[in-house]
Amino acid sequence: MKNFDLVVAGVGGQGIILASRVVSNAAIAAGMEVRTSEVLGMAQREGPVTSHVRMGRNIQGALIPSGQADALLGFELSETVRNLYLLKPGGTVVTSTTTIVPTTVVLGLSSYNREELMAHLRQTVSNLVTVNAERLAREASNVKALNSVLLGTLAAIDKLPIPAAALRETLLSIVPARLHEVNERAFDLGYRSIGVS
Repeated sequence: MKNFDLVVAGVGGQGIILASRVVSNAAIAAGMEVRTSEVLGMAQREGPVTSHVRMGRNIQGALIPSGQADALLGFELSETVRNLYLLKPGGTVVTSTTTIVPTTVVLGLSSYNREELMAHLRQTVSNLVTVNAERLAREASNVKALNSVLLGTLAAIDKLPIPAAALRETLLSIVPARLHEVNERAFDLGYRSIGVS
């Protein structure tokens, strides 16, 4: 079994921690060792949030070193671009085309231009998958299911060492029963929507 490193990045309130927990729990259920780490920017809604999930055998440390992530799951464009330094050459980026003006822009610490961000991703990432996750989450009846949409998209590209069905089952085991239907629908929409932007 080959080790696999996943970075999950976005802003607070998007469900980054839940998504990384789903992947972690599914990997553990599949018999893998897992190490995780979360970096919470301003520890508030809409501050940067990054989660590292390392899975496989003989995992050394919880933080993924620069240039070693196999995949980056981006919930928000600028946070996807900001975390590209963690991706290894030939790594895969699955990103939502969703834009939320991050706190760093509000504070004047950075700028935000959606077209430039998309152009940068297209120029620097050879394995890029985009999805309008916010639109699909709304289609699933709850914009908060954006994380489930992205998990479905990640499962569909077949890069994780976890079968899509196991990831979906783990998602439903974690979210409250009253949210099963919407999260199941969101996961399935993400799974079927590779390349939709």
